[in-house]
Amino acid sequence: MILDGKCPTGPIEKTWDKHRFDLKLVNPANKRKYTVIMVGTGLAGGAAAASLGELGYNVMAFCYQDSPRRAHSIAAQGGINAAKNYPNDGDSIYRLFYDTIKGGDFRAREADVWRLAQVSNNIIDQCVAQGVPFARDYAGYLDNRSFGGAQVSRTFYARGQTGQQLLLGAYSALSRQIKAGTVKMYNRREMLDLVVVDGVARGITCRNLVTGEIESYAADAVCLATGGYVNVFYLSTNAMGCSVTAGWKAAKKGAFFANPCYTQIHPTCIPQAGDYQSKLTLMSESLRNDGRCWVPKKKEDLAKHPSEIPEEDRDYYLERKYPSFGNLAPRDIASRAAKEQCDDGRGVGPGGRGVYLDFAASIKRVGEHTIKERYGNLFEMYEKITAEDAYKRPMRMYPAPHYSMGGLWVDYNLMSNIPGLFVLGEANFSVHGANRLGASALMQGLADGYFVIPYTIGGYLASVKPAGTSTDHAEFKKSVEDVKAEQDKLLSINGKKTVTEFMRELGSLMWENCGMARSKESLEENLTKIPALREEFWQNVKVTGSGAEFNQQLENAGRTADFLEFGELLCRDALHREESCGGHFRVEHQYDDGEAMRNDADFCYVGAWEYKGKDKEPELHKEPLKFENVHLAVRSYK
Repeated sequence: MILDGKCPTGPIEKTWDKHRFDLKLVNPANKRKYTVIMVGTGLAGGAAAASLGELGYNVMAFCYQDSPRRAHSIAAQGGINAAKNYPNDGDSIYRLFYDTIKGGDFRAREADVWRLAQVSNNIIDQCVAQGVPFARDYAGYLDNRSFGGAQVSRTFYARGQTGQQLLLGAYSALSRQIKAGTVKMYNRREMLDLVVVDGVARGITCRNLVTGEIESYAADAVCLATGGYVNVFYLSTNAMGCSVTAGWKAAKKGAFFANPCYTQIHPTCIPQAGDYQSKLTLMSESLRNDGRCWVPKKKEDLAKHPSEIPEEDRDYYLERKYPSFGNLAPRDIASRAAKEQCDDGRGVGPGGRGVYLDFAASIKRVGEHTIKERYGNLFEMYEKITAEDAYKRPMRMYPAPHYSMGGLWVDYNLMSNIPGLFVLGEANFSVHGANRLGASALMQGLADGYFVIPYTIGGYLASVKPAGTSTDHAEFKKSVEDVKAEQDKLLSINGKKTVTEFMRELGSLMWENCGMARSKESLEENLTKIPALREEFWQNVKVTGSGAEFNQQLENAGRTADFLEFGELLCRDALHREESCGGHFRVEHQYDDGEAMRNDADFCYVGAWEYKGKDKEPELHKEPLKFENVHLAVRSYK
């Protein structure tokens, strides 16, 4: 099937404004007749729930945490992009659009990316009005810093805790609507099924994580804002609760899953210290504004203290390979470059899995006090974890799974191929292509939540009659029965291996064979081993306790079962895409200098997979990508 993204036509500068005008409206008195379910209350979901409540819709918002304040959006550190051009350094909406298309290696829709760039400035105004404490310069103006893949300073920030401050802004707006009664908040619920009635998304089935009760809820539309899936690698920078479950359950009900092989490996994370770890820690890309990445030129210098290695014996490899962008090369490129140095036997730290991120030159230039003002909390975090003072000794960094550019397929209105099912933020595939630029995740989440879905969901609801919130339909009852049956099955196996053991094995397969570098052989190996591991899971997993209580083993078992199915799809997508682009690097497809080699003739499309049933091969659908405003070219940052 050839998919239609329903992108508006005409001059791209006018597409979003014209599209908004063409959308049908729901009058204020009728809005309160409609109910919308919002699954996930991070930046995208929290902003959307607050905005829809403010418009007058009835919103039911769900999160698995005990408060929306604990959404993983809180972990974002470095900043949020916008084309304000406050530094007067040549930025514009078009340049942000161009940088994002190029950064994604020409694998995103032009219309979606233009809209993102256009509304970026509105986001900053909205957040300042909410009281988000963005950094300011000496004169009191909002400050900017640089991020990878851009030669301008367009990133607004709040030290190294930008995500937390933006989330508190969205949470304050959400809390106001909860108090007003337009939003009803359901904490500690995990969505375990999408209810589809006559081909239309009508509700969800979820588990109350405190009592174990299985509950169903109905609405006129369902929005998923449930984040990404890189915990399929087991060790990642994501919170341990992040999973593919909501998106995968929707996929099993017919929603297409687009570009699952597009996963981002972040170049600056604290290296793994041992097998006992359950997650990894991100160190913001913003650190590369003032930190320089290097490794010793000579292997015999690896045992030396970094301060003992003279300047001429250091390889500032990003500055050497990419002089135009230097240490602010995009994430996929910087990650592969770090791996290249370690594979060459010049990695530092335990196991040779690390590169230095050195602030000595910046401290000498602007002083330790200024560096502390910019990144103080990050330096504190690093010292707590490693017991090393980064003001005195370079940080040690190594790439780690961080973000998923793939997600459920959506059209220009953020609606999936299932009518009534909308997908926001990281949970959809729409704007980042094959590689997300730093500081663009927060931009996308808030753009979708504050400035896109309030318009586009109205266009859909205006075309349907309010259906009410009754869960009496047979599909709701069947959904509850199916969820209970899978839960009972997990509890009845009583095997000998823990859920964590299975997840660790899957993560190892994914990282080794489908991580920073992928090959036909490694992917085919995974497509043999993952189904075998999945079969063993359903015969030998040990889940204690019962379903009628707080039971984190049961929660994790369900998420692991979904990852064991989804991981196979990710590898299948990576195998079919015979090219290297962005975060998807096939070793067979590279230039002589090791850079990614795209195949625009055969793979300039969105690959969206349709679930066809247990143990059946999924079907691939394609949405061709057209580039009329930014011409296809070999991506270069040299």
